[in-house]
Amino acid sequence: MRYDLNLLPIFVALIEERSVTRAAERVGMTQPALSNALGRLRLMLQDQLFVRERYGIQPTPIALQLAPVIAEALAMLDDAVLGQQDFNPATAERVLTIAPNGYVEFVLVPAIVARLQETAPGIRLQLTPYGNDLAETGVISGTTALVLGRIVDPPDNLVVQHVMDEGLACIVRAGHPDIGDSITREQFEALKHVNVVPPGRMRAGLFQALSQQQLRRDVAISVTNFFAVAEMVAVTDYCATLPKLICRRLAHDPRLKVLPAPVDLGTFPVEMAWHVRYRHDPAHRWLRTLIGEVAGKLGAAGS
Repeated sequence: MRYDLNLLPIFVALIEERSVTRAAERVGMTQPALSNALGRLRLMLQDQLFVRERYGIQPTPIALQLAPVIAEALAMLDDAVLGQQDFNPATAERVLTIAPNGYVEFVLVPAIVARLQETAPGIRLQLTPYGNDLAETGVISGTTALVLGRIVDPPDNLVVQHVMDEGLACIVRAGHPDIGDSITREQFEALKHVNVVPPGRMRAGLFQALSQQQLRRDVAISVTNFFAVAEMVAVTDYCATLPKLICRRLAHDPRLKVLPAPVDLGTFPVEMAWHVRYRHDPAHRWLRTLIGEVAGKLGAAGS
């Protein structure tokens, strides 16, 4: 065979990482060894493939043309091999990295971990921040098993699956002097509001929903997590608009009360995405199924 198949995963790592250093770390090689492999790749494929720039490397037109073909070929090989492997969640021992956004970490991850403890005690999750850039999570390179949240403009090497839909509600403090068991549009617009800065994609969805309903919101303070919202609302006359499943958790706090939004703010999707190479990995498929089941039950309970 005129092609060294061992070089192809290195090519994919270079395409996705755009850095010799990061690609070397990903495939477990030293940087000189990977540079040597790149030389063999160039000879094998008869092209420069990558050119150095100030902040890393950039693929040539031929490398960009070859990239989806090589990635798909490797994914097909993975599918063929991994599809034959047995997976027993009750006895398997494995660490899987996932990247949930702030909402998913608050609402879904505890229920997911509880299910793992019951059915797969040897499967451990490692969480990495979601952030605003999918590349930062490691899912595009495949070092992270999957991301959970709002997936916008995914690259071609990710598979995206809809998990559930979520709505929005409001919370105020239980002893609020102006708000009873409901909140009107006029009251909503007159109040000061607490805003949650992350996760970015969900924030954009809320702003869009408010804009579509021409509902104004006077933001007094922005906080960085949902726990901080509860504490802020509990000691002020501010209001917060949050996902319904989070409001359901906060409803147990006697300092707070949950109210329907003054207008229908619609729903936003919760999705998960993973690298194509994990489409048929038995452990990954099992975890995705478990997450789908957990989300389905929570979504039905919160609707």
